[in-house]
Amino acid sequence: MRFRLAPRETSFYDMFAAAAENLVTGSKLLLELLGSDVAARSEIAERMRAAEHAGDDSTHAIFHQLNSSFITPFDREDIYSLASSLDDIMDFMEEAVDLVVLYDIQQLPQGIEQQIEVLARAAELTAEAMPNLRTMSNLTEYWIEINRLENQADQIHRKLLAHLFSGQYEAIEVLKLKQIVDVLEEAADAFEHVANTVETIAVKES
Repeated sequence: MRFRLAPRETSFYDMFAAAAENLVTGSKLLLELLGSDVAARSEIAERMRAAEHAGDDSTHAIFHQLNSSFITPFDREDIYSLASSLDDIMDFMEEAVDLVVLYDIQQLPQGIEQQIEVLARAAELTAEAMPNLRTMSNLTEYWIEINRLENQADQIHRKLLAHLFSGQYEAIEVLKLKQIVDVLEEAADAFEHVANTVETIAVKES
């Protein structure tokens, strides 16, 4: 265990927890998008945009605290990486919803619900894990499960691509839908980046 001679700034823990809870909000909006009709999607996109702005505010607050704190709870580069990756997830989720609206997608491809369900589960696990940064306890199962979910997301993504290129869709529709499922895959990757950063922090602090 690392010994410290000065008190640590603890507000980071609350800010990381808030950022992660916001991801749960975003993932619920993605799930809501699945069951909505086309007319309701613009309103869902507005709420997702508000969530993304809230995520930006959380990230800026973390960076501001980082720049003004002499003592941090763990390495500065890890705080920056964790905050950035959490922000990336929300950005990708918001982008996916926005693309669905902008491209006027009438019907989402079969299988995308599995992709979104993986993201929703990853968001829940991440929100549960962030408060444990205070004690660095009960985190191993978190990053193992996130890595498993990311592998599952990869498989779902490949199946979705195979479906899109099966000849069932017009070429322009393939381009639109592929961009959406690719962005959702990037969100899954970003969840893994968060988990990997948490693992790095835990190893350094052990």
